[in-house]
Amino acid sequence: MDRPKTSVQSNIWLIGLLGALSGYCAFILGYQVTQSDFAWIISHYGAWFLAFWIIYKLSNQEQLQILLLLGLGLRLLLVFGLPTLSDDIYRFIWDGRLWLNGINPFDHKPIYYIQNEINIPGLELSLYEQLNSPEYFTIYPPAAQLVFIISCWLFPNSILGSAIMMKLFLLAAEIGSLILIQKLLLHFKLSPKLILLYALNPLIILEITGNLHFEGAMIFFLLLALWYWSQNNWWKGAVAMTLSIVSKLLPLMFLPFVIRRLGWKKSLLSFFLIGVLSIASFVPLFNAAFIANFSESLDLYFRRFEFNGSIYFLSRWIGYQWEGYNLIAFIGPALAMVTLISVTLFALLERSSDWKSWPGRALFAITVYLLMTTTVHPWYLSLPVVLCIFTPLRYPILWSGLIFMTYINYSYTPYYENLWVVGIEYLVLFMFMGMEFFRKLPSRIPLASRTDQLN
Repeated sequence: MDRPKTSVQSNIWLIGLLGALSGYCAFILGYQVTQSDFAWIISHYGAWFLAFWIIYKLSNQEQLQILLLLGLGLRLLLVFGLPTLSDDIYRFIWDGRLWLNGINPFDHKPIYYIQNEINIPGLELSLYEQLNSPEYFTIYPPAAQLVFIISCWLFPNSILGSAIMMKLFLLAAEIGSLILIQKLLLHFKLSPKLILLYALNPLIILEITGNLHFEGAMIFFLLLALWYWSQNNWWKGAVAMTLSIVSKLLPLMFLPFVIRRLGWKKSLLSFFLIGVLSIASFVPLFNAAFIANFSESLDLYFRRFEFNGSIYFLSRWIGYQWEGYNLIAFIGPALAMVTLISVTLFALLERSSDWKSWPGRALFAITVYLLMTTTVHPWYLSLPVVLCIFTPLRYPILWSGLIFMTYINYSYTPYYENLWVVGIEYLVLFMFMGMEFFRKLPSRIPLASRTDQLN
């Protein structure tokens, strides 16, 4: 008598086909497109995202290991080419080659060397012409700069070789993140399947390993800090948090949520250690020009750059009606202050002291930041995606699908921001967020208390 098909047998072929489709889309997006090929980008990313979500919904725990291998394979597939949807790699190379010539990249803007006809080995005009912001100082912190140096030292004359080394570093970070996510899900008694929301998410795979964004390193060290803190090892958590901060500065905003969980004594010791180690990591960059030039870069980020903002774009429109010109110089810092105040108040008012609820608090902080900031590139969503795994909320997953519509801006000549697309993105996002907060987070249920019941 024939045995009935199990659920594994009945959907394994479909999952296999969807995995193959994911690989095809990853190859096209990783090797065959440019920023201006919007039709190709949105069609292949949309198909990949749909495949990812169907795989997640159909899969079960018996298939978990093979699907994690699929996620690893998709990342490995993207290692061996230059980024197709980002030109940041050329600034990475520029900074790394400056270091190899004994020059601090924070000393001068790239345009300085060209205007003054200063010949530096490896910094040819062809490389300069591929930089996206040659009139601005670099803004990449010490951990990223170290990776630039090592990659350029190993491949001093090959942009592709240096890029592959950087991608291998981020691939190693991603593997570490997947291991830590598994350990944290087990520790917090959450569904192991939740790891697939990160492991197979197209935005994570494409923007970190494919397009070389150092959110991958930041996430790994942040998860490592959470793991050590949840194991009552405050000083190792502080060291890991330092490494996350010097990869990207954003995790600084999560520190207020540490106090209630570690207690004041261990928190102050942790903050002291984080401060000392962070300053020590910046020592190789320090000179007479560093503080002024790095501060200028941060100031310009809030006062000049704008891409895919939500509340900022609304505030900008109101400013035009009020004053007749763009008030970004005022609005940008004002919204940053709103973020600071919101995060601080939330930290002061919260009552949870368990580490299981900490990702939910961090998710609140990064969400407020992204909704208030002037610039939200697709890879900025890597952090909310990984944090939402440990909460009942899934709006970062939807947002990671919607945000790729913003690549339409690069298809216009000259470039301009399509506010209709931005409006659709945030309208759908806010509607979904409202539904989630109403249905999943009633005031009587602490954040993350129901995560283990949600797949």
